[in-house]
Amino acid sequence: MEQQLVENCNGPVEVCKESGHEGAQGMTNSITRVCVTGAGGFIASWIVKDLLEKGYVVRGTVRNPDDPKNSHLRQFDGADTRLQLLKADLTDFDSIQSAVSGCDGVFHLASPVTDDPVQMVDPSIQGTLNVLNAALLAGVRRVVMTSSIGAVAMDPHRDPDVVVDESCWSNLDYCKETKNWYCYGKAVAEQAAWDFAKEKNLDLVVLVPSLVLGPLLQPAMNASTFHVLKYVSGSAKTYANLVQAYVDVRDVAKACILLYETASASGRYLCAESVAHRGEVCDILAELYPQYPIPRKCSDAKQPKLEPYRLSNKRLRDMGFEFISLRKSLQDTVINLQERNAIL
Repeated sequence: MEQQLVENCNGPVEVCKESGHEGAQGMTNSITRVCVTGAGGFIASWIVKDLLEKGYVVRGTVRNPDDPKNSHLRQFDGADTRLQLLKADLTDFDSIQSAVSGCDGVFHLASPVTDDPVQMVDPSIQGTLNVLNAALLAGVRRVVMTSSIGAVAMDPHRDPDVVVDESCWSNLDYCKETKNWYCYGKAVAEQAAWDFAKEKNLDLVVLVPSLVLGPLLQPAMNASTFHVLKYVSGSAKTYANLVQAYVDVRDVAKACILLYETASASGRYLCAESVAHRGEVCDILAELYPQYPIPRKCSDAKQPKLEPYRLSNKRLRDMGFEFISLRKSLQDTVINLQERNAIL
């Protein structure tokens, strides 16, 4: 993987006098109000937290503002005066339009997470187009949308020497053949977003994160955290002969805000710290936490060990972005699980 760490520099910023925070575009006479869809989710919770700490006014869309699973959002610094949680359904345009109206920017993260094609594909497309149309009508400055590595890397015909970058797209036929409807849905939803943005001249920037690890803010467990929990809890006795790109949730949130605040940002940005074999992940966990029954054997040991593919995070690094290491991310994920008594 191409990798280089340089000093952090957030680029062009705006100073909002009323709130004292730094944002984008150079306006100095008002607080910046932004909408975050799916605000109670793993990544979105960190974005809401970071935005509030920077002084933004945040509207978060959730299915039910009174649901205890969203209560953590109200505990963030600044939430009592600058956070509004609104009930919204991505497939209900009126509810999305109400949430986005009056906002300067939108962070679109809400998305189904399923391999059921009925629940994944059309709702992903329609929900994304509803958000973008609402943003267009509201005259927002920029929409930052979170896609997925699943929209980029699913291609069995890719030459192993090819560096996966922002020009890559998953093979949709392969996704359909393997019934990977999540990756298919993320890819076609992002493609629909780009078509809409180009046709309507909407300022859209897309962050494409890999598998996301790191501390949870929300009370409920999520699928990517279970990726670590199964190894440290002993529920997984072996690891798969697979490779995966990884990134920390705090970096994904930071990158989303960076892309919003940097006037020159455009297009897609891959957000991954490194690509590692599952065995390497287990090696790191075993070194950090020898007290846990980390699997030491591959479930497919008779086959050659897969080599990590090459992936470029150069576009973000060229903006001065520094990534949390996979080791640190794994360590902090386990600490968070310990604090939640998910593991002893």
